[in-house]
Amino acid sequence: MSVKLINPKNKQPLKLIGTDFVDVSGNKFPLVRGVLRISHQDNYTDNFGMQWNKFDKTQLDREELGHNLSNKRFFAETKWDTQDLAGKNVLEVGSGAGRFSKVMLESTLANLYSVDYSDAVTANFQNNSSIAGDRLNLFQASIYEMPFPDNSFDKVFCLGVLQHTPNFEASVSALISKAKPGGEIVVDFYPINGWWTKFNAKYMLRPVFKRFDHHRLMQMVETNIDWLMKVESLLHKLRLGVLTRFLPVVDIQGTLPKYLSKAEQREWAILDTFDMFSPEYDSPQSINNVTSMFERNGADVTFAGFEYFEGFSAAVVRGIKRA
Repeated sequence: MSVKLINPKNKQPLKLIGTDFVDVSGNKFPLVRGVLRISHQDNYTDNFGMQWNKFDKTQLDREELGHNLSNKRFFAETKWDTQDLAGKNVLEVGSGAGRFSKVMLESTLANLYSVDYSDAVTANFQNNSSIAGDRLNLFQASIYEMPFPDNSFDKVFCLGVLQHTPNFEASVSALISKAKPGGEIVVDFYPINGWWTKFNAKYMLRPVFKRFDHHRLMQMVETNIDWLMKVESLLHKLRLGVLTRFLPVVDIQGTLPKYLSKAEQREWAILDTFDMFSPEYDSPQSINNVTSMFERNGADVTFAGFEYFEGFSAAVVRGIKRA
């Protein structure tokens, strides 16, 4: 059974008329480039729309090249069984260019309802619309105003997103509200480890760089990435890797897949460095805090800790919505 669509502001059902979804009061939401647009296309996530349409294929798994990090990360964090997902309605919030949408559609027979607040949904549609036909349903909408009734989904996941929303706990609450009683919610997030977490170039420079025009910031990253990568590599060779945290570049040794070619590594480094500095919000959290948010907002926590995959780790909380 498909999930009903509603106007999130007045809760009235939406019906497709021509190329618009319309409620009984006459409010219209357009279907643009394969995506139902609930939110304004320009908002605080413009940087993500820009980066994911520019780097639309960068993080996608490509089996022919041995790239499967997204698949391993997804199943390491969710622990979901592919057979159990057949026919289930699954909500993904913050899909970006669709790296995890692709995993879901290729590895399971679930019906995926995927939301992103930015125009990254355009890249997701281009990447994944041909994989599974009507099992992919895409929406540009805020996490706080999603076009679904509460208690609609068997599973909900939100990976790589929550730290970039204006109110972390309100975002957790929004995710839990859309799960059915007994439904599972899985999130990951940037973990915080006291003062040391923010004692680096990223958080020192973000107050300045996040105010730059996104195109200017991207140009700065692209212009400087080569020498930054060389310095980062040299510091590791000199066993001074601890100093790389003060370089305005992503932690290449610690965060990028080892199987990447030189050109792919450079592309990922540009993407991830831009992603360090451009978001309006960046709020790492302790695992205990997120666990408490789940409990306060109606979900019993089944796991809270770090999950490991391909030499990487992620802070993860999983929970079941209470009846």
